[in-house]
Amino acid sequence: MATIIQSKLNNVNNTLVELKQRIIFLIFSIIIFRVGFFIPIPGINHTVLSNFLKLQNGTVIDLFNMFSGGALSYASIFSLGIMPYISASIIMQLLTLTIKKLSNIKKSGEVGKKKINQYIRYITLLIAIFQSIGIALTLPNISSVAQMIEHPDLYFYFTTILSLCTGTILLMWLGELITECGIGNGISMIMFIGIVAKMPLSISSMIRNMKLIHMSLLYLCFIFLLLFVLIFCIVFIESSYRKIVLYHSKQRNLHKMYVMQHTHLPLKINMSGVIPAIFASSVIILLSVVISYFKVHVGFLFFSVLEYYIKPGTVCYILLYSILIFLFCFFYDNLVCNPREISENLKKSGVFIPGIRPGIQTTRYINNIINRLIFLNALYIIFVVLIPEFFKITMHIPFFIGGNSLLIIVVVVIDFIAQFQTFMISNKYNIFLKKSPLRMNR
Repeated sequence: MATIIQSKLNNVNNTLVELKQRIIFLIFSIIIFRVGFFIPIPGINHTVLSNFLKLQNGTVIDLFNMFSGGALSYASIFSLGIMPYISASIIMQLLTLTIKKLSNIKKSGEVGKKKINQYIRYITLLIAIFQSIGIALTLPNISSVAQMIEHPDLYFYFTTILSLCTGTILLMWLGELITECGIGNGISMIMFIGIVAKMPLSISSMIRNMKLIHMSLLYLCFIFLLLFVLIFCIVFIESSYRKIVLYHSKQRNLHKMYVMQHTHLPLKINMSGVIPAIFASSVIILLSVVISYFKVHVGFLFFSVLEYYIKPGTVCYILLYSILIFLFCFFYDNLVCNPREISENLKKSGVFIPGIRPGIQTTRYINNIINRLIFLNALYIIFVVLIPEFFKITMHIPFFIGGNSLLIIVVVVIDFIAQFQTFMISNKYNIFLKKSPLRMNR
């Protein structure tokens, strides 16, 4: 009896030691990320850049700075952030759903997964090279920031491109290590840390603005109440499922006696996570960069007007952002959750929906449910992302966190807690299996 108790205590201690090691590795990775955050790109006057970014508050450049975790403010080697990797992952996921050869590679187990990850790394490098080249060539041509480039020569272009690409690859490698050796999704964790690190400065700036405009304490309570309601809505939707009732019939004996087993097909309301909001923001950032380039080199008044109307806070920006989120939600969710594949898998497994015939009718039934869920999901993402902008415009409430940032923070925290619980439960099962008679007989 004492031996069994001692063995159980040893297994529990081993689990706690492994969990402690994973947490320490996560903290160490965060420290590396924050140290690299302050490593500057050579040849840039950071004082001029900081003053320029202060004037860009509420613009697309400020949005890009948010996705880099504020690294753009310091002209850091991490200025591109993890966005090239996210874009590459989305592109690769769409390609695996549309190209049969890549789909077969993905289905070929662990080897196929490694190949897909390798392709994602190559695409990430290409995107990082193109983005760093665009930044290096565009900065000296913008009159308001040209003075921050001390010597715009070939050496500056080479070091800028090399620094930005190296920073992105380092973040990608660090994120994959966190996923493998730490807790939670590494890429999401890096975005989370970058956003949270800016919150103390954002809160102090909000308090300073409130003092300047003499905002009452009632307004402050309203801001935190609204923030609480938004967080509650995000947690509620992220943990919500639409359950489709399924029945599975099994033959009981030779006299064709059947037993009916009752189960559910859970369909998550938010199947796409934060991808539509991130992808829509990426498209707007890319569109803004292209318009800025044509404005500088072509000089037409049309491009200046167009740049003004897609600035965050304008009606055109809100409409464009909402349309892009709607399109990406329907496009991405329909690719990820294919009603025809679900219907065929149910039919092969001998599972059916009560009152619905297998085949085409099941496909149509599931497709109608998925489309309703996607529509609800699109409205939910638009509401969460744009409600802070709405209150900024209408009531001049200085929110210290944007809708995109809030959505990313809450989703990452939920995912982190879920993975933490999964790790603890899986270790408990391992302890149980080690002590089971079947395992001992083997």
